[in-house]
Amino acid sequence: MPQPARDRWPLVAAMGLVVFMATLDTSAVAVALPAMERDFGVRTAATQWVVLGYLLPLVAVTLPAGRWLDRVGARPALVALVGGFTLAGLAAGAAPGLAWLVAARVVQGAFAGTLFALIPLITTRAVRSGRVARATSLVMTLGPLGAVSGPALGGLIVQAWGWPGIFYVNGPLGVLVVAVALAQLAPAGPLRPPTRDLLAECAVLAVATGSLLLGFSLAAGRGPGWLALSLAAAPPLLLWTRMDASRPARALVRTPGVTGPLLLVLLNAVAVALVEFLAPFYLQRELGLSAAAAGTAILAFPAGMMLAGPLGGLLADRWSASRTVGLGVLVGGLGAALMIPLDPAWSPADLSWRLAVTGAGTGLSTGPNFAMLMLNAPGEAHGTAGAAQSLARQLGFSLGPALATTAWALSGYALSGMRGGMALAAAASVVALLVHWRTGRSSSPAAAPADRRVRRPPVSPKRC
Repeated sequence: MPQPARDRWPLVAAMGLVVFMATLDTSAVAVALPAMERDFGVRTAATQWVVLGYLLPLVAVTLPAGRWLDRVGARPALVALVGGFTLAGLAAGAAPGLAWLVAARVVQGAFAGTLFALIPLITTRAVRSGRVARATSLVMTLGPLGAVSGPALGGLIVQAWGWPGIFYVNGPLGVLVVAVALAQLAPAGPLRPPTRDLLAECAVLAVATGSLLLGFSLAAGRGPGWLALSLAAAPPLLLWTRMDASRPARALVRTPGVTGPLLLVLLNAVAVALVEFLAPFYLQRELGLSAAAAGTAILAFPAGMMLAGPLGGLLADRWSASRTVGLGVLVGGLGAALMIPLDPAWSPADLSWRLAVTGAGTGLSTGPNFAMLMLNAPGEAHGTAGAAQSLARQLGFSLGPALATTAWALSGYALSGMRGGMALAAAASVVALLVHWRTGRSSSPAAAPADRRVRRPPVSPKRC
C-alpha cells in the first residue's frame, strides 16, 4: 500500500461524513413516507419504492464499482460521485411526482453504492500504516450516526420544511466533502467510463440483489415465505460466477486474510440488525413506552459504539488488530446474549445497558476488522475489497430484520419470538467468533499492530 507523507485526518473525517450522508438518506426518508403518500395521493405500498429504489442499485452496483475504482484516480472519482449523489438528491427534493422521485432515488442509490466502495480505499491510504485502524474506526464511528439520527432529524426536517428538505440537507455537506477532496487529494488522471462487461455484471447482480432485497423487505412479515422469493437470486448469482467480470472478486475471496473479515462484516451486520429491529417493539409493546421514549432508550447502542470505536482503533494499532476484533466480537455477543431473557418486568434501563454493551463490542471490532480486510487485500484490488465489505454489510442489515420477523411470526408475534430473535443475534456472534478464531490466526500482516509491521517480518501463526 502506498504510504502518504503525512496523515490527512480531514480527509478521513470527510469519508465518515460521506457515510453519514448516505445512511441518513435511508433512515430519514422512512419518516417522510407518510407525507409523500399524502402529497402525491398514492398508497403506502407505492411510497415504499422511494426506499427500495435507493437500496436496490446501492447493493447491485457496489461490487462492480470496486473493479472500476481500481482503474481510476481517487480524486476525480470522489468529486464526481459526491457531486452526482448531491445533485440526484436535489432532483429528488424537486420531484413533481412519485415516478420522478423514485427515478432520482435510483440514480442516488447508484452513486451511494459506488461511494461505499471508494471510501475504504481513500481511508486506508489517507494515513500512514501505523494509524490505519484508527482511521477506519473514525469512519465507522461517524458513519452510523446517519442511520441512528435519521429518524429524529427526518421528523424535525419534515415538520419544519416538508419532505423535500430531507434531500436538500445533503447539499451543503456535499460541497464540504468536495472542497476537502480537492484540498487533500493529489490530482489524478481523468475518469474512465465503465466497460460493457462491467455494465453487464451490474445488470446480473441487480437481478440477484433485487430478488434478495424484495424477499427480505416485502415478504418478511409473512413468516418464512420470504425464503422462496430470496431463492430466485440463485440463478443470476450462478451466472455471475461464470462471467469473466467476476474473476477479480473471486480471486480476492481466495486471498489469505480476506474471507474471514468479510464473513465477520456480514455476521456482525446480521446481529446488529436483529437487535435494532426487535428492541423498539419490545420497548413499546411489552414495556408500554412511547415511540419517543423508546428511541431515547435505544440511543444506548450508538452511544456505546461511539465511545468504544476510537478505543478499538487505538488498541488495534498499538496492541493487535486481530485480538481487538476478537475482543469486540466477544463483548458484542455477550451483550446480545444478555438480552435473550427480555423480561416483561425489566425497566428501559435494563435493556439500555445491554444495548450499550452490544454497541461497545461493535465499536471495538468494526474499525479494526475493516483495517484487516484492506491491509490483507492486494493493492490493485482495494476498490474491490472495499466494495465487497460494503456489499456484505448491506446484505447483513437486510437479512437481520427478515430473520427477526420470521422468528417473531413463528411464535404468533409473542414475546418468545422476540427472545428467539435475540438468541439468533447471539448465535451470529458466536459463529463470528469461531470464524475469527479459525481465520484470524493466520500470518497476515494485519494480525499484528501496524507499527510493528514496518519493523519486522510477519508473525508466524504459532506466535500470533
